[in-house]
Amino acid sequence: MNEVLNGLQPEAIWKYFAEILQIPRPSKKEEKIIAYLIDFAKKHQLEYKQDEVGNVLIKGKAKPGFENRKTVVLQSHVDMVCEKNSDTVHDFEKDPIEVFIEDGWVKAKGTTLGADDGIGVAAALALLVADDVEHGPIECLFTIDEETGLTGAFGLKAGFLEGEILLNLDSEDEGELFIGCAGGKDTVIELPYQMQKAESGLRFYRLDVKGLKGGHSGDDIQKGLANANKLITRILWRATRDFDLRINYLEAGNLRNAIAREGYAIVAIPEVKANDFAAFVEKSKVEMTYEYEVTEPNLNITLAAADAKKELMVAADQHKLLNSLYACPHGVIAWSQRIPDFVETSTNLAAVRMNAGIALITTSQRSSVESAKEDIAQMVAACFDMTGAKVSHSNGYPGWAPNPKSEIRAITEASYKDLFNEQPDVKAIHAGLECGLIGDKYPGMDMISFGPTIKGAHSPDERLNIETVDKFWKLTLEVLKRIPVK
Repeated sequence: MNEVLNGLQPEAIWKYFAEILQIPRPSKKEEKIIAYLIDFAKKHQLEYKQDEVGNVLIKGKAKPGFENRKTVVLQSHVDMVCEKNSDTVHDFEKDPIEVFIEDGWVKAKGTTLGADDGIGVAAALALLVADDVEHGPIECLFTIDEETGLTGAFGLKAGFLEGEILLNLDSEDEGELFIGCAGGKDTVIELPYQMQKAESGLRFYRLDVKGLKGGHSGDDIQKGLANANKLITRILWRATRDFDLRINYLEAGNLRNAIAREGYAIVAIPEVKANDFAAFVEKSKVEMTYEYEVTEPNLNITLAAADAKKELMVAADQHKLLNSLYACPHGVIAWSQRIPDFVETSTNLAAVRMNAGIALITTSQRSSVESAKEDIAQMVAACFDMTGAKVSHSNGYPGWAPNPKSEIRAITEASYKDLFNEQPDVKAIHAGLECGLIGDKYPGMDMISFGPTIKGAHSPDERLNIETVDKFWKLTLEVLKRIPVK
């Protein structure tokens, strides 16, 4: 399977990436990939250890003549975001990722690809067994559960690493070197609701919003993409007032760090208003298609007859839910006043699920300014506090402040320029990286992040640019070659 990757260069990275694609590795269920890494270390007689939360560290000895160089940590996470199109049959806990090549990109068949961060893992493994690479002592750190809780980075203990320099292999834009990132936290809402018997004289429908790009709630939040939660709420909110719409079920979005791509609702409309409602949905489709014709060319809104249901949400609870969702902010909240064209603060209305009397609403907030991160989390909470909902916040994770005196930044920047005769773009990133947490555990760790080009991360549109993988590999090797003596 995935023989299409055979022959791609550099061969070693693609070989291990192909192997990783065969291993199910959802966040919080990384047992199989961890076993693979440990078997890899044993097979190649490499020193390894695992900490109590599950992170794996594999050590590589210095090559002859490089024994006195500073130890470098190469860090990547083993889990992947598990998103699929609604018409794709795939079990992320059992099935391998199937891929194909199109126009110079590696893509998956209807699912996320897992290049985020499988390609970083593959590069580290290739480096550990490469005979023709010049480097000092290295430690390859493979962290767990980056995508849903940063559990691995949170659980990392002082003393587990010996390195003084860290190369984070989890960035997604070749030619860009990242020296800082936003911090983040989640805000989760549990809104109770009651159901009541549906009266007679109603017509039931299924309303779908689909065809959206989705994407990474950090990297893609500024791109003007549509959010399925916001679009479907907009229709339902208006229809509640104009057509006495009642909700039987609402579901949209999935993961906290992905922009919602799809959503649907089962609703009821009085028979006498059904035709007007259908016309309204069609009008909404025309309006929203125009609004998003540039960023969401495949947006589709459909309305289909549904079987009658026995229960509907109590009107007062429906009012609370829709008003809160409509009022809840989503997208860029503030641009940095210090860094040109850099998103400072954002929030993502990620997912809504109705289940057993609780509407579970998941959101996430990001900011490179800690006080602003707290402010937007409180703003989101305020939208739901008024309804009596239970609101909880995660502990969050710190941002990574740029170090203007970073030695590894200077080395990486010079290496890139010498290799490719081009100046890299040195910048901070709005997405969260584990560097913030690792730097918190290891003060003074000199860090930089880079990687090949990955587009559409956290969605089934995820794709990996083949040409940039070779540049990523060459840059990694050159940086390691230039690491200074202790």
